[in-house]
Amino acid sequence: MIEINGLLKLFSVPGIGSNKIRKLINEFGSPDRIFSEDVKSLCRVEGIEEKTARRILTQFDASFTEKQLDLSHRAGAAIVTLWDSEYPALLKAIHDPPILLFVKGSMQNFPAVSVAVVGMRLPTQYGRWAADHLSRELARSGVLVVSGMARGIDTCAHRGAIESGGKTIAVLGSGVDVIYPPENRKLAAQIAENGAVISEFPMGTEPDGKHFPRRNRIISGLSHGTVVVEAGEKSGALITASMALDQGREVFAVPGQIRSKKSQGSHSLIKEGAKLVEHVDDILLEFPHYRSEQSDSQQSIPAPHDLSETEQKVWDCLSEGPLHIDQIAFQAKMTTQEALTVLLTLELKSCVRQMSGMLFVR
Repeated sequence: MIEINGLLKLFSVPGIGSNKIRKLINEFGSPDRIFSEDVKSLCRVEGIEEKTARRILTQFDASFTEKQLDLSHRAGAAIVTLWDSEYPALLKAIHDPPILLFVKGSMQNFPAVSVAVVGMRLPTQYGRWAADHLSRELARSGVLVVSGMARGIDTCAHRGAIESGGKTIAVLGSGVDVIYPPENRKLAAQIAENGAVISEFPMGTEPDGKHFPRRNRIISGLSHGTVVVEAGEKSGALITASMALDQGREVFAVPGQIRSKKSQGSHSLIKEGAKLVEHVDDILLEFPHYRSEQSDSQQSIPAPHDLSETEQKVWDCLSEGPLHIDQIAFQAKMTTQEALTVLLTLELKSCVRQMSGMLFVR
């Protein structure tokens, strides 16, 4: 066990990151020992130059530790170190694991397999559906869903997992007490109840563009595989996929429309060897020893009992993917208004779910 106060003191030194702190701890055993050494001794550690050693001994912020402990206590957050037993073993195995994780919720009793579901912040309705659907099925299969709680695909992934009664982890590019985007505050609270909201950034850290690529390595590092749902050519999700490959993890991609710019990144991944995902079994089959016996995604949703002839006709036109009201009406040989009336009746019977844009799914 490494004493948290000393680690926070090291953490406050400008220009010293997880790698250097880890090397110093490996060499000297504890933060207190590090601060008792002289410049010459510290410089014996790989990557520690004289100016860095002098900063360690003279430029630490004595108030930082007290402030972080106070803010963590107020927010109900724990601080987990790289040397604690509850630190995720999968994350510890990456090249540059964070030495500190600020955690709201619990990282214990998680499922044996974890999968990241990521994508762009302004997805299509299809992308939203795919993220929600896959995350629900993963959660139902006993898989931990990991994402970054950004707008768009990330938000859909977390909500899908929670609404299916599963567990999920959100990795932030800010402090865990600075929820971004702000409209996800309620979602963050739900995630903490069903998993954990975590960050390597200290309490009170505001979101910043340079933070997100760093947090992406944690998203992939916590996961056995990463699924990219929708991504443009320069999407941050592609950074996560690249980091997953560097970490020796699986990469999956959901195909989209061939002319959609919002699927160009996903299609590029598939061309480069990412596994194409059509249904959840395409993911689960890569982890056969983890797969839950409860998962049977090949089975379609059974038809409800006691449907009228007209309701059955509309039900038969639907699928587990979203269909527009005009498509449903055309297939059922009804007017749009007639089909809509039947669909609303099916929705009241909890047989159908309406999505935005007049899209319906079973």
